[in-house]
Amino acid sequence: MAMDYAAAVPNNVDLSSDRRLRRALSNWQPKFLDWWAEAGPEGFAEEEIYLRTAVSTEPGGWSRFGFVKMPEYRWGIFLADKVPDRKVPCGDDAGQEAWQEVPGDRRSLLQSLIVTQADTEPASVEQQRALGRSAPSLYDARNLLQVNVEEARHLWAMVYLLHRYFGRDGRDQADDLLVRRAGNADCPRILEAFNQPCEDWLSFFCFTCFTDRDGKYQLGALAESGFDPLSRTCRFMLTEEAHHLFVGERGLERILRRSVQLSRQDTNGDARGQGGIDLHTLQKYCNFWFAYCLDLFGSEESSNAATAFSMGLKGRWKESQIEGDRVCSRGEVILPIVQDGLLVKRSVPLRRAMNELLRREYVKDCSRVVERWNRALKEEGSDFEVRLPSHRFFRRKGLYSEHRFDLDGRLVSEEEWMEHRHDWLPTASDREYVQSLMQPCLEPGKMAQWICPPRRGVDGRPVQFEYVRSC
Repeated sequence: MAMDYAAAVPNNVDLSSDRRLRRALSNWQPKFLDWWAEAGPEGFAEEEIYLRTAVSTEPGGWSRFGFVKMPEYRWGIFLADKVPDRKVPCGDDAGQEAWQEVPGDRRSLLQSLIVTQADTEPASVEQQRALGRSAPSLYDARNLLQVNVEEARHLWAMVYLLHRYFGRDGRDQADDLLVRRAGNADCPRILEAFNQPCEDWLSFFCFTCFTDRDGKYQLGALAESGFDPLSRTCRFMLTEEAHHLFVGERGLERILRRSVQLSRQDTNGDARGQGGIDLHTLQKYCNFWFAYCLDLFGSEESSNAATAFSMGLKGRWKESQIEGDRVCSRGEVILPIVQDGLLVKRSVPLRRAMNELLRREYVKDCSRVVERWNRALKEEGSDFEVRLPSHRFFRRKGLYSEHRFDLDGRLVSEEEWMEHRHDWLPTASDREYVQSLMQPCLEPGKMAQWICPPRRGVDGRPVQFEYVRSC
């Protein structure tokens, strides 16, 4: 039986007064549940999970913790509260009243932006489907499942926009979001990074650290949209995205610390000899995921990005806080390009470099994360330092995709690349070794050998709390 959305779905979008929208969502909900059963987390359907559920938009009180079975999780629809007299922050219409309905001349591009962002939400759930079976602790299993239900709630939020503002075409696009599958050869997800396998917990922590951090910046750019419902949707989603980044950053820090501890215990100084993940392997995983995520921002020079900015559909990071020119019809960005086998500087019109500006903010954020990891390594007595590769390394899209670069961004020949690529990126044997460690450790208070316990638990609970319990 279809759900009565006016009563059952936590929301602040006044579902009770919109019969057409309730009917559309009621028709979509069974398809969503079928997708969740088929492509969502394996196992844990009968267990009670200590999860956070969004219940309102009030600062400091928007979520509620408690035990819930995932099939009974209440996926709500929330938009951040309206900003009174909000204006279009950027582009040709900067300073005008923000739009509450879709401007006709912006409809196609706006829908495309929403669909592309929405497609990443179910994709990540599909990529992480089997990870619960090999969780290194109940604490980590709970965090994985929290990420999964929140990604699904983000899907609901974007589907609401498609149903509410884009008519039949939007409903069809919402259905298609449940048809595509991560990594499927015939019907893959839109963005390549969301078709990559995520089959072990080292990959999961890299994904939530690097890929979800890309999501933070994409949502931040869309939160600057002149289309106010999209802005409000993304601003609320960012409150949940912070936890996903925490899971990834702290998960990798815990592996780093444990690697140093285990290498100290080993007569050969090798963490692998003690059942751990060595620092060099972790560095190669970071190289891989960081490089893949750089491609998610699109080409360094982009007419589509220029159009989205000029139309006021997508802004720069924290556009509303930038002082000065919000139109950006003038100005340039300097980009290194490859010409005659050399890197030379070229000027690009500012609007056409919007992808690159967002990518640079992302790289700065990732650099701050690496600095925190390196402080943790020093605390453990190690002189090893994690580093980010050049933004030109291992790119598949954009200005650098047709050339080979080393970790420092130096142009190299195909021969040199082939000689060193196994030193820079995970090998098949690296992946096999990491996969061999992925044995479940699901007793309260227990932790897999290859990872440190967290310093504190969830919601004030102790680390040894039974975050996942059988009914």
